[in-house]
Amino acid sequence: MSLRFEKISLFDRGILYKLLTDAYSFDNRWEKYCGQDWKEFDDFFFDNLDIADRYGFITVLDNEPIGHISWDPRKMPKYVEIGHNCIISRHKRKGYGKRQLQEAVSRIRQYEGLKKIIVGTNSNLIAPYNYESVGFKLKQRRENQSTADFSGDYLYYEIIL
Repeated sequence: MSLRFEKISLFDRGILYKLLTDAYSFDNRWEKYCGQDWKEFDDFFFDNLDIADRYGFITVLDNEPIGHISWDPRKMPKYVEIGHNCIISRHKRKGYGKRQLQEAVSRIRQYEGLKKIIVGTNSNLIAPYNYESVGFKLKQRRENQSTADFSGDYLYYEIIL
C-alpha cells in the first residue's frame, strides 16, 4: 500500500467537502451542523489554490484520496492552528490519521521562529487520542453548551516548539 501526501490543487473542487462528509458520516448531525462551513472551506481553498497547497494537503492511499488536513498560519510566529483534519470512515483506526497528522506537524515545524502549534477538537471524537499520540498536550477543556452539544466538550491542545 502506497501512502502519499498530495497538493490539493491536483484534485477537483468538492473533494474536501466530500472527505469531511464521509469522515463524519457516523452521525448525520455533523453534516447538518457543519456542512455549510465545509462547503465554504472547500470553496475558499479552490478559489485560492496557492494558499491550499501551502497550508494543507490530501492524503492518498493507492491513488484514492482518503483524508486531508489544513492549518492556518495567520498568527505566526506566535502559533499555527490546525484546522480541518479528517480520514474517511473505512480507513479510520488504521494509523493513517496519525501519519497524516505527523506529516502536517513536520511541515509546520519548519516555519522559522514558530512558537507553538495549536488545535481544537471535541471530546467525543477519536481526535484527542490522535493529537496526544503525536505530542500535543491538553491545555483547556470547555463545556459545550451550543446546539452542537452532541459533539462533546471542546478540547484545546498545543505543542510548544
